[in-house]
Amino acid sequence: MKSFFKALALSLFTLIVFSVPAFAADTIKIGSGGVISGDLAPYGISAVRGEQMAVDDLNAKGGMLGKKIELLVGDDVCKPEVSVNMATKLVSDGAQMIVGHVCSGATIAANKIYKDAGLLVVSPASTNDDLTLTGEHPNFFRTISYDGAQAALMTSFVKDTLKVKTVALIHDKGDYGKGQMELVRKNFEQLGGVKVVLFEGVTTGAVDFSAIVQKIKRSKAELTMWGGYHSDASKIVGLIKKKRVDTLFMGADGIIGDNFTTLAGKYAEGVYATGPNDTSSNPLYKALSVKHQKKYGEAPGTFFFNGYACVQALAAAAEKAGTIDYDKMRAAMFQITVESPLGPIGFDKNGDVIGAGFSVYQVQNGKYTQVN
Repeated sequence: MKSFFKALALSLFTLIVFSVPAFAADTIKIGSGGVISGDLAPYGISAVRGEQMAVDDLNAKGGMLGKKIELLVGDDVCKPEVSVNMATKLVSDGAQMIVGHVCSGATIAANKIYKDAGLLVVSPASTNDDLTLTGEHPNFFRTISYDGAQAALMTSFVKDTLKVKTVALIHDKGDYGKGQMELVRKNFEQLGGVKVVLFEGVTTGAVDFSAIVQKIKRSKAELTMWGGYHSDASKIVGLIKKKRVDTLFMGADGIIGDNFTTLAGKYAEGVYATGPNDTSSNPLYKALSVKHQKKYGEAPGTFFFNGYACVQALAAAAEKAGTIDYDKMRAAMFQITVESPLGPIGFDKNGDVIGAGFSVYQVQNGKYTQVN
């Protein structure tokens, strides 16, 4: 009997040893800089879930360079002043590369810390042009396209498809929102045929947006375009509809997803927004959607797939470089092709994603539907 149990124990030990990847003694730490509390938490949580699932999938296959990956999660509340402190903590906790942040303003502020520390950063959501086009952030990459490309799509759609002649451009004064509307205004000036009759910023988080809605009404703009996030947009749209202001409404990726439609309710109907291309036919996208539904009991959020792709990109660069040395990994980032849930992606000389772009969506029957 003793020999039987001894043999059984040995077989179980063997099964365990050969069913779990053997990792090197130390770990590779990826810092996750995002937003997991406050009004914009749904965006950050969706990204973190994607990052963690990618980490889990990689660890199940042997990790990164044979080492187990650990995700260190921070919360910047999408505020630049908080993001600096959070970035400092991630670096002091031993983060060796970064995924994040979500909000462009927070990313710009935090990246001063990461750049000085010699850490690569890949963002799933920060779209501000300055992050890649100024040369000031050589350590920065992203799995989402930049605002300039989004603004070009928005303005051409407005002119050629909606065929409106007058627009009001409203923003939240932030790096992302204001920057987006400035690009839109510039594009309209170049295109011609569409007049900007109002350009104004509002205070984010305000309880009452009646003043700006009255200005929109007096401007007689056929279309109101919003630069900012879903929480403010839902209030403005609701007030526009309640006051029966005759204007269409359009935003960028800051209002895409169920977060906006849930808050705005019936007032979301008919709203336009640009957002990442629909890649729901991608096999990995489908498999991850099923896995997410099983784990969390709901469909993936806005930046889940972009977050997953960020971790994939870092892992691919490390494997190609054969090291996590900053210079060698950065050089490898320009050479890799990642089979991601967004489709095959890579990065151009600026760090902008190749293979992923934007589409136009409209809320129809309570859900965003691709229309362009």
